[in-house]
Amino acid sequence: MSKEETRAVTTNRKARRDYEIVNSIEAGIVLKGTEVKAIREGRANLTDTYARFQKGELWVIGMHISPFTKSAVENHDPLRNRKLMLHKRELKKLVRQIKEKGITLIPLKIYFNKHLIKVELGLARGKRKYDKRAAIAERDLKRDLDRQRKINY
Repeated sequence: MSKEETRAVTTNRKARRDYEIVNSIEAGIVLKGTEVKAIREGRANLTDTYARFQKGELWVIGMHISPFTKSAVENHDPLRNRKLMLHKRELKKLVRQIKEKGITLIPLKIYFNKHLIKVELGLARGKRKYDKRAAIAERDLKRDLDRQRKINY
């Protein structure tokens, strides 16, 4: 897709650091009018957010969407649980994958797909402390090698 069709509003940078992302999936989200307007202003936060199945439906829990400042009428609750929309076969597939030990659903980013607001969900497996250290060491080594190449040229 071109950049005009897709525009990221917010990303969960902590997710890629703390989890190994196995797979990702796009889902729609049920929002109120003031929530849509607040997201258009970029006032959403995905820190410490996760998705959970409740009564056969998928819900995102802990997503913070700040109240819309220019609202004259009643505003929304910033931390309310929001329903995610997926096809029934996709929900069944996710249930099977989540039943594996250590797999969880983490929202990775909120973005506009043309005029619709979408959430990218990641099937994630938690990283151990030594995995995080190895990733940091690898990143530092790569940065040092890039510096050396720059100096040599």
